[in-house]
Amino acid sequence: MKIAFYTLGCKVNQYETEALKEEFARAGYQVTGEDDVADIYVINTCTVTNLADRKSRQYIRRMKRRSPEAVIAVTGCYAQTKPEEVASVEGVDIVAGNGEKNELKRYIEDFIDRREAQEKKDRDKLCMVTPCEELTEYRSSGIITSMESRTRAYIKIEEGCNRFCSYCMIPYARGPVRSRNPEEIIREAKTLIDKGFKELILTGINTALYGAERDGLNGCEPYVNGAAKSAQCSGIEPLIRDLSDIPGDFRIRLSSLEPTVINAEYVRGLLKYEKLCHHLHLSIQSGSDEVLGKMNRHYTVKEYMDIVNVLKDFDPLYGITTDIIAGFPGETEAAFGETLAAVDAAGFCRVHCFRYSKRSGTKAAEMTDQIPGNVKNERLERLAEKAGEAASAFYEKCRGNTRQVLFEERTEEGLLTGYTDNYVRVYAGGGDELLGAFADVRLLHEYRDGMKGETTHE
Repeated sequence: MKIAFYTLGCKVNQYETEALKEEFARAGYQVTGEDDVADIYVINTCTVTNLADRKSRQYIRRMKRRSPEAVIAVTGCYAQTKPEEVASVEGVDIVAGNGEKNELKRYIEDFIDRREAQEKKDRDKLCMVTPCEELTEYRSSGIITSMESRTRAYIKIEEGCNRFCSYCMIPYARGPVRSRNPEEIIREAKTLIDKGFKELILTGINTALYGAERDGLNGCEPYVNGAAKSAQCSGIEPLIRDLSDIPGDFRIRLSSLEPTVINAEYVRGLLKYEKLCHHLHLSIQSGSDEVLGKMNRHYTVKEYMDIVNVLKDFDPLYGITTDIIAGFPGETEAAFGETLAAVDAAGFCRVHCFRYSKRSGTKAAEMTDQIPGNVKNERLERLAEKAGEAASAFYEKCRGNTRQVLFEERTEEGLLTGYTDNYVRVYAGGGDELLGAFADVRLLHEYRDGMKGETTHE
């Protein structure tokens, strides 16, 4: 049988879809493209925004029109938080929450068996969603051995978040913090390195909370004022140490660390690992302390900038990416101005800009000082402009420097492209022997969504 997968949202979803693909492929299914005609469609959903929900529904309807007899199975965060709404979409046969992803193959096969024994008009939908509060342990999906990219591979290390930012649905969709067994992570890393992957990207719902529940912190900060809360509390650092000790020519990238959890001293302790990329995604969300308080973010702008300064002192070209929400409830023009100033001060290499979107069930959706849509749109435009200026300024600082690039593919124009350790997308000439390999590249000037460069060795 042919099975297609459609994935929305975060790197964790991408990792989990890969695990599902490998499971079905081992069982003899033919994994095909997301837009191909298939017997089964699995939609791994996101629910961060209303748009993500809508995209899921649109795909379901499109695939049902393309293959009317196909089985449609919906999983992920949208399925977890609004199972009845998902089940009501015409064409959906199976709804499985995040805690049920590992059982999805069994659910699909049971459904197919049941469908064959029933008249089509009489068959019931299968809806399986474990409440998040019942998710107390990390549920392993086994070890993955491949990714669509042949050079960079995600490794999921953690599930869940209990920070409860006032705008965010994720704790309700993913449940509390559950950390993956470190021995399994190391085995997966070794497998991927043996397969030729050169970059391991550690990902999770809140990677900074890795190990927090085992340390008895219940998701609280591993460090306070630079000191561990307990002798056993060391967060993600031991995992990075063990990964760094694996022999081989590869590098490690952290997908993100939350300033709601870590501080400057914590970050300083990570900088000694040579295989760790000089790049960190560190979500600021707002440059206003007042707005951060309303967001329930648990840090000040100064505390955030303390982390930035540690990184920049270590490497002035350290790549810092971030997320910022424009138009959060109660955001004044002055507060928005503070956010623009923070973009200048931090020297981000990339800013992911978002217009605040109400999510029912969150505290922010109930706030009375909502910002009008036209104001949110105008601020989003100004924020995007400022983000572009920050990226250009960062590229200018990089000009003339030599950084290590992992070349991943060749563009239609014939250029090699890949990322530096500090997360600058680079375009350069070179032979096929450089594909999937590291190369030292001198950065020349801004080009498209990154920089043009030239390799500095034969």
